[in-house]
Amino acid sequence: MSVNAFSVPRNIVYGEGSLAKLSELTGKKAVLVTGGNSMKKFGFLDEAKSLLEKAGIETAIIDGVEPNPSVETVRRGSEEMLAFEPEWIIAIGGGSALDAAKVMWCFYEHPELSFEDIITPGSMPTLRNKAKFIAIPSTSGTASEITAFSVITDTAAHIKYPIVSGEMVPDLAILDPALPMKMPAHITANTGMDVMAHAVEAVASIAATSFTSPYAVEAIKLVFANLETAYSAPENMEARTAMHNASALAGMAFTNASLGLVHSLAHKIGGEFGVTHGLANAILLPYIIEFNKQFTDAYAQVEELLGIDCIEAEIRTLNAKLNIPETFKTCDEVDFSEEKFNTVLDRMSVNALADPCTLTNPGTPTVEDVKAIYMVAYNGK
Repeated sequence: MSVNAFSVPRNIVYGEGSLAKLSELTGKKAVLVTGGNSMKKFGFLDEAKSLLEKAGIETAIIDGVEPNPSVETVRRGSEEMLAFEPEWIIAIGGGSALDAAKVMWCFYEHPELSFEDIITPGSMPTLRNKAKFIAIPSTSGTASEITAFSVITDTAAHIKYPIVSGEMVPDLAILDPALPMKMPAHITANTGMDVMAHAVEAVASIAATSFTSPYAVEAIKLVFANLETAYSAPENMEARTAMHNASALAGMAFTNASLGLVHSLAHKIGGEFGVTHGLANAILLPYIIEFNKQFTDAYAQVEELLGIDCIEAEIRTLNAKLNIPETFKTCDEVDFSEEKFNTVLDRMSVNALADPCTLTNPGTPTVEDVKAIYMVAYNGK
């Protein structure tokens, strides 16, 4: 019998108004890491800074984290941290800001490392020598505020690397539903389906346990019950709170059980075409469930618990309600030209099979299996 471990942030503060927890911190310096201008536009960055000042903490801001954070951005942020010397690193914003801040944290504490030194899962050295980490998500999707994962893009190689280390699990996660309430509808949809992908993959993972699966099943239930409302009625605080909690619950499941082919394929097609991660997950999810059903009865157990006949059919129905296309070919977010798709298909398939997330997918998929899934997800049945 194997020995397992289960880890989550030491503290999770959640509910409307929980951002105020920042005013209770102790220390001298904190850096706020964020993305574009949404946190500034809606006043959350200023509110966070004001709360930290109330605690007597000097702050600096590292912004401009792009939607697919790059190695270059991570290095820039770590250099700014080295100059400022914060005791707290606080990531506020979408999953990209949180992911980037985690790896900035690593290079702040260990500036001698190269990016290649931390690609292998579990290879990151000990953190918390200089600073502790707080994550405040503005989207209900990536669950980076809960997880040991970060996804960083090597722009030269067109590859997204999932960085995995228990060291990166935040010291404190603050889940205030007022932040995701400002998300545009399409981001609500894409990030919400990212939650679904996390939960569904955690359930089917070969590393799933009785510690992880209950969180995953509850997250699936909450997404089915609340995502459409959060999408169509963005000011509905009940739905927003449920989705924000679902994101964290799914994160608790997958950071301990890991993921599968949905994320492996999404990472690589995202690296090649720049498609939003949650959107890629949403398109891929039904096709990969169909493929995986030959290897596991985990989906059947979920269907029985939720009282549904076919989980992939329910996901397709939800996707349609969220205006998510059935295939990459019909997706207009980026240019999915058939010529480029065919050109990169073999390379994408090899890289996806080699992705760390593939290790916990049911069965033993091959490059040809991955290629076939890409082709059906691009063209449809």
